[in-house]
Amino acid sequence: MNIKGIVGAAVVAVLLLVYSAAFIVDETEQAVITQFGRLVGDPIVEPGLNFKVPFVQIVTFFPKNLQAWDGDPGQIPTLDKTYIYVDAFARWRIVDPVKFFQSIGSFTLAKGRLDEIIDPAIRNLVTSNALVESVRWTNREMDPWVELDAFGEVETIEEERQEQGAFSRTEGRTREIRVGREKISELILAQAQPRLDVFGIELVDVKIKRINYVEQVREAVYQRMIAERRQIAEKYRSEGVGEARKIRGDKERDLLQIESEAYRTAQKIRGEADARVVRILADAYGVDPEFYTYQKTLETYREALEGSSVVFSTDSDFMRFLNRQGPDRR
Repeated sequence: MNIKGIVGAAVVAVLLLVYSAAFIVDETEQAVITQFGRLVGDPIVEPGLNFKVPFVQIVTFFPKNLQAWDGDPGQIPTLDKTYIYVDAFARWRIVDPVKFFQSIGSFTLAKGRLDEIIDPAIRNLVTSNALVESVRWTNREMDPWVELDAFGEVETIEEERQEQGAFSRTEGRTREIRVGREKISELILAQAQPRLDVFGIELVDVKIKRINYVEQVREAVYQRMIAERRQIAEKYRSEGVGEARKIRGDKERDLLQIESEAYRTAQKIRGEADARVVRILADAYGVDPEFYTYQKTLETYREALEGSSVVFSTDSDFMRFLNRQGPDRR
């Protein structure tokens, strides 16, 4: 082997040694060096070029930036015995790679540890407070015509319910907030963090992403909302029926009043006419009473004897006018 070959082989060997000894730590990473399973030196938390003993020491990298934890929704009873599903999320990061490596060592195990610590903290805090505390976080006055349900959404037109005298659920749901959702998140963080310190993990934030009723309660809520809407609709229908009856009653009253006025006027006119007729007849009777008596007697004869055969005595009072030749005959 010539000199050039030996030099070339030596250069290649040196390059391989340098390549296997050198490693770069990114600005989003941190690393620990182990030798035969034991930590060597301090953790590397600053970005840059670093070296290790090749083929003997191993570099393990861990992210330095924020990591996401998304919990599984779980069924939790609140202090007021309402069963809800709570879905939460958190942000965490590794602040001590040595502790993290010695206690957990991998991200797969870290997810399980976070589940074991954060989920019970969420359950403890939600169970220790009423439902409204997990929904609202301020005592800000709500709009006078809406109501907040357990979903955190506007639900009921309160003015309509107050008009019909129905019980308003805002009396129980808009009471003074003593803890609130924001404080519950802070308490969850404070309860979980001490248990994560031993793993070199800092829990940056925990938030409740979504709260929902369980299926059975949700169905009951929907049925209650339907019943309330039907009650409001029935109220409007009854008001409409009442208004229609009032209009019909006013119409009947006006009609009876018009008819009575017309009847009174007609009777007045008829009475005046009858009085005038009587007055005319009286005047006519007063001119020649005997003639009037004679005429009325003839009318009586015609009505009484029409179509009949009757035999009277000549001295009958009924026939006394027939025995005379005229009204002037005595």
